[in-house]
Amino acid sequence: MAQQPQGPEQDAEAPALPRLGGRRSSYRERVADALRAALVAGELRPGEVYSAPSLAARFGVSATPVREAMLDLAKEGLVDAVPNKGFRVTAVSDRQLDEYTHIRALIEIPTVTALTGTADRASLEALRPAAREIVAAAAAGDLIAYVEADTRFHLGLLALAGNAHLVEVVAGLRGRSRLYGLTALAQAGRLLASAEEHLELLDALVDGDEKAVREIMTRHLGHVRGLWAARTGGGM
Repeated sequence: MAQQPQGPEQDAEAPALPRLGGRRSSYRERVADALRAALVAGELRPGEVYSAPSLAARFGVSATPVREAMLDLAKEGLVDAVPNKGFRVTAVSDRQLDEYTHIRALIEIPTVTALTGTADRASLEALRPAAREIVAAAAAGDLIAYVEADTRFHLGLLALAGNAHLVEVVAGLRGRSRLYGLTALAQAGRLLASAEEHLELLDALVDGDEKAVREIMTRHLGHVRGLWAARTGGGM
């Protein structure tokens, strides 16, 4: 999604955000989740200012839950409040992104590999719908849905290890990641292959193939650096 930086007096080009319905009480969390996904997918660009009313129009809700969600993201350091204008997306350096990816690999690869001998089949199969959502989103080129489903899948998988703090740490690292190459990958028809790795990983876990699980997780996380480094549409 190519965008040009704009001054604070202008609202940045509106991203392709999903419209949300349902109970008002759930809007804030749902909007925050979708905004995090938009940040990770690169739909909300660093340095640009987005107003709550314009984002609310894209969600199909009032500006209040959007503003509240953006304040939550500001507490997480993902955006900065700009008085009377909206929220500016904070920039993340290449070094920071590389460090996040490195930490994720140190945590996720051994944790998921260890699930080969501890996770029961029913718990693993319960994650298959999310894996299929990832594939469907990739096929449709819906990057925000892709990131949301990908987050649910991976955090759900890590939760099977029974360490809530570990899941919280990885969730924070994922929220700070930026996958700028997703758009180019989707346009080139290559995102689907990465999406299908989630089903491949589940199959290996169900089969108890520890070696395959480690190999798939290593390969899968290895894609992340190529995705965030592709700031100008280079892809993996």
